Amino acid sequence: MSLTRHAAARRAVLALLPSLALGALAAAPAAAQAEAPVQLFRIQLARGEVTIGLTPAELTGLGTGPEVSRIARRIAEQGQLTAWRYVVTRAPDGSTRLAARERVAVMRQDSLVVEPYRAALPVAPPPAE
Repeated sequence: MSLTRHAAARRAVLALLPSLALGALAAAPAAAQAEAPVQLFRIQLARGEVTIGLTPAELTGLGTGPEVSRIARRIAEQGQLTAWRYVVTRAPDGSTRLAARERVAVMRQDSLVVEPYRAALPVAPPPAE
């Protein structure tokens, strides 16, 4: 009798493992974004797209309102926005991450769509200026 109960308990635990693993995988991108030192945005351009990152201080300097609206307003009013371009790179330990490559200027004539970008990888902070 205890062997049957043990087998049933074992089957129940084994049945739950895939759902627990999927829950952990689904939470990983959200945790990576929540800990990010910058907020990432994808901007559709006339000839492709670029992923940019803005620090909380840079976003505050853009004014009030939703972040996407602040970015769009800055591009529309001043004609450009300068930010860090983020690309997938290797960290010193060999893991994959998003890191700042260079400063880029997004011009009003080229930008079509601005949207938030949720990174599935860890995001490195931009270099100190």
